[in-house]
Amino acid sequence: MTTTTEARTRNGRLMLNKVPEVTVWFWVIKILCTTVGESFADWINMKLGVGLVNTAWIFTGVFVVVLAVQLRLKRYVPFPYWLTVVVVSVTGTLYTDILTDQLNVPLWISTAVFSVLLAVVFGVWWARERTLSIHSVTTLPRESFYWLAVLVTFALGTATGDWTLELTGWSPGVSVLLPLGLIAAITLLWKFGANPVLSFWLAYILTRPLGANIGDWLASPKVAQPGEPTGLALGTFTTSLIFLGLILATVAYLTVTRSDVTETYEAAHAAHTTGDLRKERVGLTGFALLAVATTGLLIWAHNQPHTGPAPEEDNTSAVQMAPGEAVKKFPPAKVAALKALVSTSLKDARSGDTRGAHAAAQSLRDLWDADQASLEPLDGTGWDSIDAQMDKVLGTFGIDHSNPPKPPAQQERELNALLTDIG
Repeated sequence: MTTTTEARTRNGRLMLNKVPEVTVWFWVIKILCTTVGESFADWINMKLGVGLVNTAWIFTGVFVVVLAVQLRLKRYVPFPYWLTVVVVSVTGTLYTDILTDQLNVPLWISTAVFSVLLAVVFGVWWARERTLSIHSVTTLPRESFYWLAVLVTFALGTATGDWTLELTGWSPGVSVLLPLGLIAAITLLWKFGANPVLSFWLAYILTRPLGANIGDWLASPKVAQPGEPTGLALGTFTTSLIFLGLILATVAYLTVTRSDVTETYEAAHAAHTTGDLRKERVGLTGFALLAVATTGLLIWAHNQPHTGPAPEEDNTSAVQMAPGEAVKKFPPAKVAALKALVSTSLKDARSGDTRGAHAAAQSLRDLWDADQASLEPLDGTGWDSIDAQMDKVLGTFGIDHSNPPKPPAQQERELNALLTDIG
């Protein structure tokens, strides 16, 4: 019979452990949550045309609400707990994407910053509670530290995973193998006797790039460079639905069986012996060697000839159209909205406000993508003409392109050309 230890907080409130037992179900549903979070965020941002920043605001609000519900509970309940994980996975990912796409912060800097921030969170958590174990999340402060750490791990996992892809040029299918292999190695070290808390958090970080890469592989089109695996072309919406269904089924199973309800760490584990501490030191050495080997692999992959994103080409439409001709069949309100964003970006570029210019160009891209379904059928030739120039503009800002942003003068030139085409 499983007994569950209660803990009384400073205000007298009784709480049970608020985190599920770390079983295979925990890791399965964690990866499912990461995948659906990544795909669903992409669908809202890109397909619905909400935009990156607006999507981040939406999910931040949702995160505050679901976290408030979770914190008010006295014990672990599967549905609100895993709903919080899904939302925090999206939120943490969006924060990193804003740094990269909106503020042009290099991924290696984001990785370093989030690594330091996570170390600070763990340091303060340990200094106050003297434990980082998820088996003793029995007070409001401990649970608050736990969710803050989870949020930062998702942001860190996003930055680390994207930086890895940037360094290696691996396709979505191949990129699944690295975090999967690292998680397997960490599991073996934990089985040997490595510190369980450190093992858990390392694996937790790695599940983010693993789940995101699986989502990208499922959603990406069946087009790749020669010799590279292709995606399954399910699309972000279909991928989100599939994984959401799997999450709901798993949560329902856990709710009925209660197979992941855990005791507190203090009640379920005896004190470490000298032998355990020796194994933990050996495990720590194993983690260090694993880090060195991973670094060596990434350096080797970076130095190998590989094909990253397709090189930029001059894909301007062969049909030369007079100023304003390409948009004559488009609704005036749509054209006015596009023209306003182009003008804003151009104005900011001329004034030296690089962040403002980039943000306006990003919003322009989001709006153009969102309007494709309604505008392209009205005039395919006009659409292709504007789309080609739009791609040149985005290329100068490094948006949806592998190249770094171009000098402001080149940005202004392409924006002016686009503004002329719009009329």
